[in-house]
This record gives sequence, C-alpha cells and structure tokens, in this order.
Amino acid sequence: MPKSVAFIGLGNMGFPMCKNLLQGGFLVSGLDLSPAACERFRSLGGVPFETIADAVHTADYVITMLPTGKHVRQVYEGPEGVLKHARKGTVLIDCSTIDIESSRTVNTAAAGAGFDMVDAPVSGAVPAAIEGRLTFMVGGTDTAYALALPPLQAMGKNFFHVGAAGCGQAVKICNNMMSGMSMVAISEVFTLAERLGLDYQTVFDVVTKSSGNCWALQQYCPVPGPVPTSPANNEYAPGFSVAMMLKDMRLSQQAAEQVKASTPLAGAAAAIYQMVASSGYSDLDFSVVFKLLSGRLLESDTASQVDRVASQERIAS
Repeated sequence: MPKSVAFIGLGNMGFPMCKNLLQGGFLVSGLDLSPAACERFRSLGGVPFETIADAVHTADYVITMLPTGKHVRQVYEGPEGVLKHARKGTVLIDCSTIDIESSRTVNTAAAGAGFDMVDAPVSGAVPAAIEGRLTFMVGGTDTAYALALPPLQAMGKNFFHVGAAGCGQAVKICNNMMSGMSMVAISEVFTLAERLGLDYQTVFDVVTKSSGNCWALQQYCPVPGPVPTSPANNEYAPGFSVAMMLKDMRLSQQAAEQVKASTPLAGAAAAIYQMVASSGYSDLDFSVVFKLLSGRLLESDTASQVDRVASQERIAS
C-alpha cells in the first residue's frame, strides 16, 4: 500500500516537492494558509486540508517547509500542532531553513513525544525542486535518517547525514553563507571587468578555467549572456530570492554571534543584500546584487553606500 505524506507549506518550494512525491507514488495531503496554494496543490492530485489535525492524523510522514523557526515551532509544538495529532510511528521531517536553536528545540520535543524527527533543509532552490534534484542536509539520529530517506529520495538527488539534530541547519547556514558571499564577490569582479573594458563572456571563459572558478559563477552567473539558464538572462526572475538570501545571511550572522565566530565578509555581504532589499528588489533573484554593485539600481554613489553600510555592525536577526 502506498505510503502517505502530510506536507505543510505548499509555496514555491513545497509545491514542486509535493509534485515529485506524488509522481513517486506517495499519497500526499497538504496544508497552507494560502487558498490559492491549496487549489494549485489540489490540481496536482493532492488532498488539501484546513487543519493540521486533519492533514496529519493518518500520515506515515509529516514534511514541513515553513518560513521561520517561530512557524516551525508553532506547527509542531502548538496546542493543535503535529506532536499532538500525528499518530505514533509517523516520521517527522522539517525541510525549512531556520535557526539552529529552534530546530533542536523542536527535535527534542518530538523525541519526548515519541517521534523520530530530522531537520533536512535543502539546497538547489526552485529549479532543483522542480526537477527532483535537491540536496538534503539531514540532522538527527541514524534511525531517524534511515526512516526519512524514502520521501527524501522522491524529491532529491543528494543526501547527507551530517550529524545530530540541528546539524542539518548548521550545514545549510554555512553553505548559503558561502553562496551569498560568492555572488557578491562575482558581482564585484564583473563590475570591475566591465569598467576595465572587458566583455562578460571573456571574463567568464577565463575565470571558469582558472583559480577564481566556483559554482555560483559556473552555474548561476549574475550577468546576462554566459549562462543561458541563469536568472540574469530572465530579468532576474527568482530561483532564490533576495529576501530568502537575506534571511539566510542573517541566520549565519546570528549563528556566528552565538559561537563567537569572526565572519566579517559575511557581515558585509548581509549588509549588501539588505541594501538590495531596501531598494525594493526583495522578490528578484539574489544574483540581482550585481545590478546594485554595478550602479544599475541606485542613482547615487553605490560604492560609497555599500562601504558605509558594510562598516556597520552585523544585521540583527
């Protein structure tokens, strides 16, 4: 008999993840605050519900994809939450990207209620979710990881058991901190190259074969031309929005503060994404940071603004 999944959070990531679960033979019920998201989910063949209790009470797995730690805690630990209404033996999988403390708190509550739970944030953004090639960074016990694998395998391509509860979030924060800083660095390089009279394709061809090469350049180049599939060639339509990158950069700075790690470059990058967001571009892809740094978004002296904001103390979470 097919296994059943209750999926809570049917947004830009949750929707294609559900589609792949359905295509993988799972029975999928879903819950979202947006009526439009629920109707779109219904069109896939999923069964939308209005309450957590109705969605989860017969599920073999509960998967959540939610905005913040506050939302995750409410969905799991709230008076009408998952821990109260899921049946014993249900495996709990949180794919949200949230702060480490909230993740570990929820996992501890789940274990206390008799559930196996993992934190399993993802990398790859919307394109990878659509294509079923997400990377999952999974924190939890060996038993919980093994139990969680079947639905993860329907949604992704790479799976890493990275440690105990909360370690999935820790690795995700480190990964996205690197991605965010890389995009700022690449954008600075193309800005300088352009003003030195070089064309984008020449810079791309040389750097991708040299020591400056990295994933963000090779697969997600922030300037039009060199990588046809990058958002830069589609008016920066979001694969991973500025708002999402800013959230993750703030999480990195919150984590760094908690463990007294020095991350000045990440702090500066967070400030730069805040500038992009404050300029009204939160919904565009985070690679639009190139347009800020190259002076295309703001009329005033962009470089001096970036220097000033980057010198301020870290953005509070």
